Amino acid sequence: MRARPPGPRGSPLVGNARRYAEDPFTFMRDCADAYGDVVRFDLGPRETYMLTNPADVQRVLVSEADAYRKADFGDRAIDDLLGDGLLMSEGDTWKRQRQLANPAFNMRRISALADTMVDHTADALGGWADGKVVDLQLEIARLTVRIIVSAMFGAELSDERIRAVQDSLEPLGARFEPDPRRFLLPDWIPTRENREFDDAIATLEGVIEDVLAAQTGTQRDPAVDPAGEAGTSVHGPGPDGDAELPNDLLSILLRARDRGEQTERNLRDELMTMLLAGHDTTALTLTYTTYLLSEHPEVQRQVQAEVDEVLAATGEPTTGEPTTGADGADSAPPRPTLETARQLDLTERVIDEAMRLYPPVYALFRQAKRDVEHGGYRVPKDATLLIPQWVVHRSDRWYDDPETFDPDRWLPERRAERPRFAFFPFGGGPRHCIGKQFSLLEAKLILTWVYSRYDLTYEGPELSLRGSLTMHPDHPVPMRVEERS
Repeated sequence: MRARPPGPRGSPLVGNARRYAEDPFTFMRDCADAYGDVVRFDLGPRETYMLTNPADVQRVLVSEADAYRKADFGDRAIDDLLGDGLLMSEGDTWKRQRQLANPAFNMRRISALADTMVDHTADALGGWADGKVVDLQLEIARLTVRIIVSAMFGAELSDERIRAVQDSLEPLGARFEPDPRRFLLPDWIPTRENREFDDAIATLEGVIEDVLAAQTGTQRDPAVDPAGEAGTSVHGPGPDGDAELPNDLLSILLRARDRGEQTERNLRDELMTMLLAGHDTTALTLTYTTYLLSEHPEVQRQVQAEVDEVLAATGEPTTGEPTTGADGADSAPPRPTLETARQLDLTERVIDEAMRLYPPVYALFRQAKRDVEHGGYRVPKDATLLIPQWVVHRSDRWYDDPETFDPDRWLPERRAERPRFAFFPFGGGPRHCIGKQFSLLEAKLILTWVYSRYDLTYEGPELSLRGSLTMHPDHPVPMRVEERS
């Protein structure tokens, strides 16, 4: 076993952090192209090993997952934001919280949320006027906030509170953008960035406090769960062993608090995690999907043709949403349903291809609990492992013409040619994203509603990206919406 993998030479103190901060996407791909499957570099004081072979990804996330844990960056910011929520917790705490949350993400319950998703989509986007230019990323993000709060908290947020959530995302994102100066300054120094970050957390905590104040006392009332009333087939027995209780996440957590199994801090951390992670990645997936479809109008037309055909067979009559058809009569496309989403083969392939080219979570980090081996190299205990979806998803080793938007690469016969972990937008293994099925259903229903009504045309600059906890466009995403004739 060789002792040390190759990698780029870094600078004193900050290592390769400056190059990574300037453009993490290019830096990671250049390293993989130059040095192979296992690359070593320093991000500030952190010894980092980047793995880009799907076989190594599978070992870290699945077959040898017990040998790794979430990376500890020694930065109080992530602890202040997410605390010990499901994304960041470890060991028995994570297992307990995951077990508690599972009923809220049971596939029967998720399926029953289809109507809720469509209702919010019609309310939020139904005001688009013919020819209007909208900031699509902002519009969709506000919609996905509404959906996650309704579906998982059994609550509704005012427009003012939704704007407050969105306004908080910019300083939160800025705090987690790569910046080598953070390795040199203590994180308690009250810089403007740190003050804005702290203010944003306080705003989000205020939103969570309002939700808790409104929902405490309803945790045993089935009517608060938008997935269905008590006694329906939606609810299987939850952690309380009672199928008659609501299984939205907040109700589950409040009942656990009543039993002494959750503290107020547990509640805060889980709700903060769900509020942020539960809407951001879906909004980004939809943003990148609509951008790509706008850049490939022939595929947009194919998606619209599929949507029209499937809606005609599975949709329900739409009420209260008149549009003017070509014959001058008031009409509206049918309302998408769960069955609609199940039959959208091309649309699903388009979503997969968008997540391949623009994975919202563009890199995962783990830390070795013991010395491990990858690619014939020793990776020492406590070293940080960087597992970049951005690099693996765009590798010509696994994809023909990888920079090209090609939804047909997700046809079954072509997909079967690639290693399982050549594509992992939701992670994998025990810690795979709990909201995967929720997010995919939500994305398909929103796309169906939008493309049955509108043509979308991107009117912004060439897409540029910035890395933070997730991968965001570095500018607004102006999209012209025109009613379909």
